[in-house]
Amino acid sequence: MAGDIIQKLAEVLATGLPGPPAGVRPLLVELFGGRYHRRHFVESAIRDAYKLASDGDDEGVPFAGLIHPDNPPSGPYGGTSVVWFPTKEHGSLLSFVVGTRGLSPDEGILTRPGHRRRLVALRQHLASHGIVTWTKPDPAALGVSVPKNVRARFSGFERALQRYGSETYACALVPREPQEARVVVQAFMDLYAFERGWDVLKEWQSEYDQLLGELREGWLSSPKAEEIHELLRRRRFVILQGAPGTGKTRMAEDLRSRYFDGRGMTVQFHPAVTYEDFVVGLAPDVTSGTLHFTTRTGWLVTAAQNAKEAPFLLVIDEINRADLGRVLGEAIYLFEPGEVGGARARRIRLPHPVDGVSEFQLPSNLYVIATMNTADRSIAALDIAVRRRFAYVTMHAERSVIAAQQLNRAVSAFDRIADVFIEHAPEDALNLLPGHAYFLAKDDAELCERFRYELVPLLDEYLRQGLLGSAQSELAAVRDAIQDDVGPGRV
Repeated sequence: MAGDIIQKLAEVLATGLPGPPAGVRPLLVELFGGRYHRRHFVESAIRDAYKLASDGDDEGVPFAGLIHPDNPPSGPYGGTSVVWFPTKEHGSLLSFVVGTRGLSPDEGILTRPGHRRRLVALRQHLASHGIVTWTKPDPAALGVSVPKNVRARFSGFERALQRYGSETYACALVPREPQEARVVVQAFMDLYAFERGWDVLKEWQSEYDQLLGELREGWLSSPKAEEIHELLRRRRFVILQGAPGTGKTRMAEDLRSRYFDGRGMTVQFHPAVTYEDFVVGLAPDVTSGTLHFTTRTGWLVTAAQNAKEAPFLLVIDEINRADLGRVLGEAIYLFEPGEVGGARARRIRLPHPVDGVSEFQLPSNLYVIATMNTADRSIAALDIAVRRRFAYVTMHAERSVIAAQQLNRAVSAFDRIADVFIEHAPEDALNLLPGHAYFLAKDDAELCERFRYELVPLLDEYLRQGLLGSAQSELAAVRDAIQDDVGPGRV
């Protein structure tokens, strides 16, 4: 496309040095009016240091890109920038870099959780295109340089990473093929524009929105049923974890229906569940007129008996609500994925024989999937001995499910809440984002009722417990907007 400035830049980056005869400044200027609104252009935001290569400067590292416009037009700068380092033989390394003068004036961007999370999503997005990419866990950690094993992946850019390794917090190897290079250039430039709050021209708005949507979905995406089923087949014991309403129980039941022909059983853990309920115990028998005790098989033994002939799925709902040490007892020894069934099968001796047999093992046809609510802070975390025996899958709210019902109020409310969590919530609070079930309804009237009596009370509980840390005020503002939108209820 003749007016595609991103493509023009991509071709320059893919080529590397020596660069265009007129330099790259005209191309960077063309970004404003060619992709982003012209009013965002500030001359001091553009840096073109390609001349370091042509001047034969052995010490300097050629680079070009965009910096915070409040910096001086030349010399050291501060804040975040999107720059690339061109070479003669290896093309260019496109990067997000903090200026050598420090975080100012971009502390707000560089220390915000949302920026860090979008970088993770950016890396995943580019990796799906086969692009070699790296991101620093904390963009503001200037004392942390690009690790040695990472530098080895960017062969040919040793000088740039040696000089600016501590300031670089994301980088991608630009492919030599121009169309592939465009994927990288668009991702970095549009993400930088988003952080700066630049308006995108209408011609490119759809492409811009699609990228940001993919980054959001990349951070909040949940595995599909077939992926979880494959994991379950390999690891045998899987826990689905997530906030309320993310479809954990529904997914477990769906797996049972689709892949086990409905063969399975569902049990729910709670504080009163015991070893006798789950494994084996004694129960009084008064049928003969005299009191005596008989062996009562627990859920695990019953599931194992049902799994002798064909695959069988035991679903444990709310696994972390019980005292697992007491519930599992010595049976925890059996939960070793590679040692179930066959000659290597682990065995335990039951305290009470079942059908005259005291030795017990898990059959190869038995699979266990459990659900765990990450929002209930009153529940203790699983101990290490239990945790290591399970594979974990995090279930997030799925925006696509909400959008599919075509209720604008639902999508709008979810986006506002999701933006608060992604942008501001501390790491340990991110999994509290309400699931899509809170935003599903057959019509607008039912949705308003759900918001009044389910969603708003949940947000109130988060606020009351102070679970969102510094994002409390942001969440409170969204909560009030949703309540004002749906109005008071009449029970």
